[in-house]
Amino acid sequence: MDPRIEQQWNITRRHFLRDGSLGLGAAALSLLAGAKPQAVGATAEVNPLAVKKPHFAPKAERVIYLHMAGSPPHLDMFDYKPELVKRTGQDCPQEFLKGKRFAFTSGTPKLLGTPQKFAQHGKSGAWVSEALPKLSEVTDELCFIKSMFSDQFNHAPAELLLYTGSPNFGRPSMGSWVTYGLGSVSQNLPGFIVLVSSGTNPSAGNANWNSGFLPSVYQGVQCRTDGEPVLYVTNPKGMDSDLRRLSLDALKDLNEQQAADLGSPETRTRIAQYELAFRMQTAVPEVMDIGKEPKEMLDLYGAKPGGSSFNNNVLLARRLIEKGVRFVQLHDWGWDFHGTGAGEDIRDGLKNKCRGMDQAVAALIKDLKQRGLLDSTLVVWGGEFGRTPFREGRTAGSANLGRDHHPHSFTLFLAGGGIKPGITYGASDELGFEVAEKKVHVHDLQATLLHLLGMDHLKLTYRYSGRDFRLTDVHGELVRDILA
Repeated sequence: MDPRIEQQWNITRRHFLRDGSLGLGAAALSLLAGAKPQAVGATAEVNPLAVKKPHFAPKAERVIYLHMAGSPPHLDMFDYKPELVKRTGQDCPQEFLKGKRFAFTSGTPKLLGTPQKFAQHGKSGAWVSEALPKLSEVTDELCFIKSMFSDQFNHAPAELLLYTGSPNFGRPSMGSWVTYGLGSVSQNLPGFIVLVSSGTNPSAGNANWNSGFLPSVYQGVQCRTDGEPVLYVTNPKGMDSDLRRLSLDALKDLNEQQAADLGSPETRTRIAQYELAFRMQTAVPEVMDIGKEPKEMLDLYGAKPGGSSFNNNVLLARRLIEKGVRFVQLHDWGWDFHGTGAGEDIRDGLKNKCRGMDQAVAALIKDLKQRGLLDSTLVVWGGEFGRTPFREGRTAGSANLGRDHHPHSFTLFLAGGGIKPGITYGASDELGFEVAEKKVHVHDLQATLLHLLGMDHLKLTYRYSGRDFRLTDVHGELVRDILA
C-alpha cells in the first residue's frame, strides 16, 4: 500500500490537530509555552534503534527464547503424574471433558500415563524423565512453571497469543516490543534475530516475529544457517562496497527529503534499515560462522559447522547475544506428538527428538554460566500449549502412543536473567488436566519477561488507530514469586 494513503487512513481528529499541515495543536501549545514555532515539515534526525532507557533497573539485558513448535508432551518430560500412570487405560472422567474442546479427540478417550521413567535430580529434587539426561544435570539452574495455561488449542492462534498477545494476525511480536522499548545495543546487527530449524516454519509463520503496526525496523530478522545468512544483504553482481555506499548515500538524500515532506515514521525506518543492512554485510557472516568455535565447544553443543540444526542454532544464539543482539528467538519444528507415526510416538520417538535439544539446551545453560552471562541473559523454553493426559482420538487404536493438544495446563522453564534458580512454581492436578495452584496465563509470562528487562508492561504502549496498545493488551500480572 502507498504509505501516504495508509497514513491518511490512520489519521484521527487528534492526529489532524497534532500533525496537520498547519500543525494546529502543536503550534498552539508551542506558542502558549513561549517556544519558537518550527518550519512546517521539519523533522529531527532520529535513529529508531537507538538504545532507550528502561522504566527501571533491569535484571536481564537480553533474551534467548527457545520455542518447541508443535508443543512438547510435558507429561512425558517434566510433569510426573504417578496417579495417571496407575490409571492408564481407564476411561477419562467426564468432569474433565465437560465443556472442553479438543483438536482431534471426541467421545470418551482413555487415560494415558507416561511410558518414560522419571527421577528426581539436583538439590531442588526436580522431576525429569529419562528422555532428558543432559537437562537433568542443570535442574538447579532452572525454574519450572507447571501451571501455565492458554486460551487457544490450535497451533497458529496459540503461537500468536504467546508471541503477540492476540490470537489474531496483525499485532507486534514480543521481540518487536522489546526492541521498540529498549532499542538495539549492537550497531552492526539487528536487535531481534530469528533462527528456524527442522526445515519448517512454526504454524503462525513469520507473524511470530513480525512488527505488526510498529515501525517495520523492529521486526525480527530471520537468519539462515545454510547458504546466504540473510537474503538480499550481500552486494549484487557488478557492485562493490564503494558503489553500494554511493548508492545508499543517494537513497538517503531522497528519503530524507520524503521524510521532511510526509513525516512518515516508515521513511526513517527505511533509512535505518538500509544503513544496518550495509553494516551487516561484514558482521553477519562473521558471527554466523560457528566454525570459529573450538572443537570442545562444538562437541558440547553437538553442533556441526556447515549444517543446519537446532544444535547449531542454539550455539549461534549464544554468539549473537555476545555481539549485542537483544532478543534471539529459536523455533524448532517437530514437537507435535499426536502418535500419527513412529516419530510422533511418546516412547522412542520422543527420546529421538529430545536427544539433540537436550544436549544443546543444557550446553547453553552451562556455557552462559561459565562465561558469566547467565545472570544477565533470560532463557525461556517451552511450546505454545501442552498435551492431553489421554490418548489422542485418531490414533487411539494404533501401535503408537500420542497425545492431543491441551491448553488447560502445561509446563515451561526459565533460567538466568533475574529468575530464581532451582524451583518449581505452580502445579497441575493429579491427572494433569487443570492447573491446581498458582495459575500462570501466557499474558502473565509476557508481563514477567518485560519486567525482567526493566519495562512495565502497562507502560510499554504504542498508539495506533486511536488507542494505546501493549503486548499484554488489557491482561497480564507479574509473577513475583519466581523473581530472584
